[in-house]
Amino acid sequence: MSYTFQPDQMYRMPTHFGPATGPRRGPDGRKFLCEDNPKSTTIKVSFLSNAKQIEALLPPGFTLHGDPVVTVSATYMKEIEWLAGRGYNVLGVTIPARFSGQNDHAVGPFLTVLWENLADPIITGREELGFSKIYCELPEIRISGNSASSSASWLGFNFLDINVDDLKPRREPAAGPKVDGQLHYKYIPRTGEWGTADVEYAVLTPAEGSNAKVHEDLAGEGSLNWNPARWEDLPTFYQVVNALADLEVKEFIGGGLTRSIGAKDLSDQRILS
Repeated sequence: MSYTFQPDQMYRMPTHFGPATGPRRGPDGRKFLCEDNPKSTTIKVSFLSNAKQIEALLPPGFTLHGDPVVTVSATYMKEIEWLAGRGYNVLGVTIPARFSGQNDHAVGPFLTVLWENLADPIITGREELGFSKIYCELPEIRISGNSASSSASWLGFNFLDINVDDLKPRREPAAGPKVDGQLHYKYIPRTGEWGTADVEYAVLTPAEGSNAKVHEDLAGEGSLNWNPARWEDLPTFYQVVNALADLEVKEFIGGGLTRSIGAKDLSDQRILS
């Protein structure tokens, strides 16, 4: 007799072994509060770019919202409860956007791509949440004096260097525009009907609900450098790196480093229509 799916339980392939554990379901179905973890260190660099180039990266239903500012952030996380105390690193690129649908409207940073260095959050984040996650190698952030830096590579090919210098305590909290949350575009191809979507819709990570508390907030001068790639260098995402490397950098408009504790399990993720 074949198995049946239990109602109100989370499954991922392979489904044959019962409900899956992950960021939103622990052993025996318990949830993770994310109050004292993860412990995160983030460096961030923003630059003013070209509006037409930025708009070309937005999916259907999205428009540029405000100035064409690109933000690149690298985060090192450790002591994550859902990974039984282990950690992983991420590198994301966002642009300010507005989603206008038949039923929903939302404003916030649109996540164009999120690299991570561990398969578990990549799989859960893509399948369950709709994050545009892919893999690369991300070392721990290097901090020396009043400077911090990081890099990103894939099987020996370094495609990004990011630096923040002259770090000093931020005099006033960084004031940003009011947002509804982080925006995403989930897309999964339909098996056997190549070029056709099985799943395709906008997704929102609501801004509220996080248990994150910032313990250190430093401001500095940011810079970064993308290294253009050939197909031979990055066979599955050279086009991603090259599109980002082609973006005009009119001026760098800030950088920073933050240390924080806490987050949320993102179970409040929702579809926009």
